[in-house]
Amino acid sequence: MKEIEQEVLQYVEQENVQFIRLAFCDVYGRQKNIAIQPSELERAFTSGIAIDGSAIAGFCDGVRSDLYLHPYASTLSGLPWRSANGKVVRMLCRVAHPNGETIDADARELLRSCVKAAESRGIRFFFGSEMEFYLFKTDEDGEPTKIPYDHAHYMDVFPLDKGENIRREICLTLEQMGIHPECSHHEEGPGQNEIDFRYSDAVSAADNAITFRSVVETIVARNGLCADFSPKPLPTEPGNGLHINLSVKSEDGRDLLPFVIAGILEKIYDFTIFLNPTDASYQRLGSRKAPGYISWGEENRSQMIRIPAAVPETRRAELRSADSMANPYLAFALLIEAGLYGIENRLLLPKSEELNLYTASEAQLSIYRALPKTREEAVLAAQKSDFVHAHLPRAILSAFCS
Repeated sequence: MKEIEQEVLQYVEQENVQFIRLAFCDVYGRQKNIAIQPSELERAFTSGIAIDGSAIAGFCDGVRSDLYLHPYASTLSGLPWRSANGKVVRMLCRVAHPNGETIDADARELLRSCVKAAESRGIRFFFGSEMEFYLFKTDEDGEPTKIPYDHAHYMDVFPLDKGENIRREICLTLEQMGIHPECSHHEEGPGQNEIDFRYSDAVSAADNAITFRSVVETIVARNGLCADFSPKPLPTEPGNGLHINLSVKSEDGRDLLPFVIAGILEKIYDFTIFLNPTDASYQRLGSRKAPGYISWGEENRSQMIRIPAAVPETRRAELRSADSMANPYLAFALLIEAGLYGIENRLLLPKSEELNLYTASEAQLSIYRALPKTREEAVLAAQKSDFVHAHLPRAILSAFCS
């Protein structure tokens, strides 16, 4: 047994931990877990904990349905909202077949592989997410409604912004779990909120995004409300985006960001279905500050990719097309692969666009390639893409494109 696993066993005993949640995601990025008691933890580390894979979206059929969860001891985190008298902790897991081989649909392991491949070439990618969500009231039975919790607007303050204390509780809870939000504020829509994260390595950033959704839903429910991350909760109001901040560093100090952006611009049409996986995703794109065209610009929020004004140490690209229904492990993996494609082929970055695409005429927009306008179009693009087939296993392709 590894030293860090021994340390976790000691921690569980010394801190009166009563339950250990072994967490993982289905192919769409929805978090799942199974709770075990401390007496089973050593077995979890040595041989894994069995689950029925046929009941998990995208994992397997009923023929070879026995799968095993293998926890990563380094991902141990307490769940602060659980009782201090009998603590609950969580670890993220690798999902494997009985022979120990990782299943193809484990998107976290796919991202880990992409990160290793990039690092073998002396290249490191960093990500930070900006995630938007709505707060809605619940009815007398506790069921969600579409009644916004408030009617505040962008960066309003209390009492217009009723979500202030909830965001504060979310941020403090995340900090207790070792995740450090950068800022939080009310967004443009009624009851809409945003919390942003400092950049980190790709796997940690995706872990944080998954944990964030779980924490938000938990804290909001404890306050008698409902959190909605869907791309277009209210038809006439702004949608929920997952803005992805991306930076890249090389061992030799080269500025690789232009190549990375060029690679993403060339390939993003092919993998849009993995950034925008639902029908509602395409109701959001192209409206209310959500991009509809494949373009980039300096400080220009009407573009799909913008370069925010920043000092050289924090220079990054912000991708604005993805939404919060995306599986962040898949999204980051594909962005890394597209970036590597741009670097390896030394793709030239087109001229920066200064035009406001939200107010541009049809004639002006006609020169730009549009993002897919429907889920069906996005699925067809992925099915026909050599790039997507080269970098995603059949299990994941089938789940999104069948």
